[in-house]
Amino acid sequence: MRQTALRAISSVPTGTALLLLACASEERASSRDTATAEAGSFVYISNEDSNDISVIDTHHDSVVATIPVGKRPRGILVSPNGRTVYVALSGSPKAPPGIDESTLPPADKSADGIAAIDVATRQVRATYPGGSDPEAFAISPDGRTIFVSNEDVSLASALDVTTGKVSYQLRVGDEPEGVGITPDGRYVYVTGETTNDVAVIDVNARQVMKRIATGKRPRAIAFTPDGRKAYVSEELGGTVAVVDVVRHEVVGSVRVPGEGAKPMGVAATPDGRLLLLTTGRGGRLAFVDTERDSIVSTISVGTRPWGVAITPDGAKAYTANGPSNDVTVVDIATRQVVKRIPVGRIPWGAAAAPR
Repeated sequence: MRQTALRAISSVPTGTALLLLACASEERASSRDTATAEAGSFVYISNEDSNDISVIDTHHDSVVATIPVGKRPRGILVSPNGRTVYVALSGSPKAPPGIDESTLPPADKSADGIAAIDVATRQVRATYPGGSDPEAFAISPDGRTIFVSNEDVSLASALDVTTGKVSYQLRVGDEPEGVGITPDGRYVYVTGETTNDVAVIDVNARQVMKRIATGKRPRAIAFTPDGRKAYVSEELGGTVAVVDVVRHEVVGSVRVPGEGAKPMGVAATPDGRLLLLTTGRGGRLAFVDTERDSIVSTISVGTRPWGVAITPDGAKAYTANGPSNDVTVVDIATRQVVKRIPVGRIPWGAAAAPR
């Protein structure tokens, strides 16, 4: 067909032939641009105080939808098949460290749950039970089980997505928050903020097989894609624990530089070479070399960055900056801030998925 087109062009005057070739070139370029746009991804931001999710189109880096979901959305992830966004909802009042909880209003337990949002329609399809005060969670590789941290009762709940019910609960550390699952789905890690440990759940045995001691106030967990290492942010320690997943033991620690740095959200790049870490009040995003377990650089991203998500192609990172109600876009290769995007009130979590 290409030869036929060239013969057809060669039979017309030279000027017209050049115009036709230019048009064909523009059409091919346009097709490539369209393919690039369609091959982009979306980032989903949970906004704790406005009770909704902001949907960011990463091709244009702009909010394209806002989805009401329920009270205090925090932990957020996309299902392995990319069809559902899950977000943890809580009717418990905010209780920052040091507050007298007797002064807080009663919890609305009817608001607790895991909301499932259909990616195609951008509507809440269902809200499942997720135990008391769900905060963060991890999804099994087959998408059938969601492991949830229940902050106010020191439990982890296993939600069976097929039945829509909690199949079992296990006692973990106090004030559990971060939840991570090994890439092979065999183990779930749950951080205990006030017991300064990580509970290791054997998924097949349905039991806590070990408790790993950590630094002060462990928050989030990220596994390298090969499943060999886990990284646990230690907010009050100003460090990140390096865990050998085979032995389920801490084998190193990364000191996070910068005034006021309080390690919070963590995410590994798809190639596993970098760990990206938000520093909360430190206002920066740190880049950790996972081969050497050392920080190679940090950049300023905004006011108290918490959650962080990396696009599936590993090109960009998005940090949820709570008090400033915006999201910072970072080019990972150049380690430069590309843009800041206004979202809802108090953005907390971030998750990315292909279209």
